[in-house]
Amino acid sequence: MIFKFTTAGESHGKALVAIVEGLPAGLEININKINHELWRRQQGYGRGGRMKIETDTVEFLSGVRHGKTLGSPIALIIQNRDFVHWQEVMSSEKLETQPKNPRLVKRPRPGHADLAGGQKFQTRDLRDILERASARETAARVACGALARQLLENFGIDVKSHVIKLGSVPETPLRKSWEEIAAIEEKSPLNCADAEIEAQMVSLVDEAKQNGDTLGGIFEVVAKNVVTGLGSHTSWSEKLDGRIAQAFMSIQAVKAVEIGEGVANAGRFGSEVHDGIYFEENNFRRSTNRAGGLEGGITNGEELRVRGFLKPIATLRKALHSVDIDTKAEDLAAFERSDITAVPAAGVIGEAMLAIVLANSLREKFGGDSIEEMKRNFESYIESIHGY
Repeated sequence: MIFKFTTAGESHGKALVAIVEGLPAGLEININKINHELWRRQQGYGRGGRMKIETDTVEFLSGVRHGKTLGSPIALIIQNRDFVHWQEVMSSEKLETQPKNPRLVKRPRPGHADLAGGQKFQTRDLRDILERASARETAARVACGALARQLLENFGIDVKSHVIKLGSVPETPLRKSWEEIAAIEEKSPLNCADAEIEAQMVSLVDEAKQNGDTLGGIFEVVAKNVVTGLGSHTSWSEKLDGRIAQAFMSIQAVKAVEIGEGVANAGRFGSEVHDGIYFEENNFRRSTNRAGGLEGGITNGEELRVRGFLKPIATLRKALHSVDIDTKAEDLAAFERSDITAVPAAGVIGEAMLAIVLANSLREKFGGDSIEEMKRNFESYIESIHGY
């Protein structure tokens, strides 16, 4: 049994929908926790006007009864409130007359899927591409990830994120403990564990906004209490670090992924990299965690630490050079309502994607048609680990 999901929906369409498969029967589902994750995704200093329009909440269409999973596929929906202004433009029905404002997109944005997607799918209106390529799709992912998190909770696993660099601030990405990350208040403008650095980040966002520009950055996602033995060394497709990297790279605008201290480790001697092994309190532990909780594609019981590197958003109010796809005349790129930065939101999406990968690994290893059966298998495995 595996955990898997798929999403559908356009940025300004009627709704986002998702189907989730692989959750065991009898798992208690708290819809308020899902809606809270959707709320968190919409927060952060530098977000755009769309966040003031949408108040994302989830509705279950199948797979959950009386607050518990049935073991069957879960279908969920998140309504797009802004669709009221886009009914003609995004109509699924063929229109008899052209809308007064068809909102055609002919001038592709550098850094976006517009041009490459238009060429691939041979469309003359790049809205056909940008509507699905938009990061609005990640609201559905966060809902799926929130379901995965509720499975992880049954096995003591918690997942959190924080912003460790925004643009050029600070010069060196922050390194913070789990306790420091957990202490970040929800009202934090940029989900940063250092108040002084966060104030500098806020000023940088203001500068970018004034200049019609955008900012990228680095977010870190940390999973605590992950059991040893998820993933495998036996095949490239089963290595957990590979699966995590793919999941993070699938997040819009993420262009690089780091696990543990992978980047710095590449420039060190081996004696400075590998985490010493000790046996304490009837358990194997590492002296450090430069590996980020993964060795040989397998979790080793330490905190799982993953960093996502987000490029600046491709939609700039100070439009970049482009070309009209019909006339081939030089022009400025089209402008769609956008954020100045979305690094804190990307962290929330990263949490969801890591939860999904871990949920799938738990289902692969411990199986079970019901949550109780899965827990029994897990407890038996924990006994074997302690007896190793």
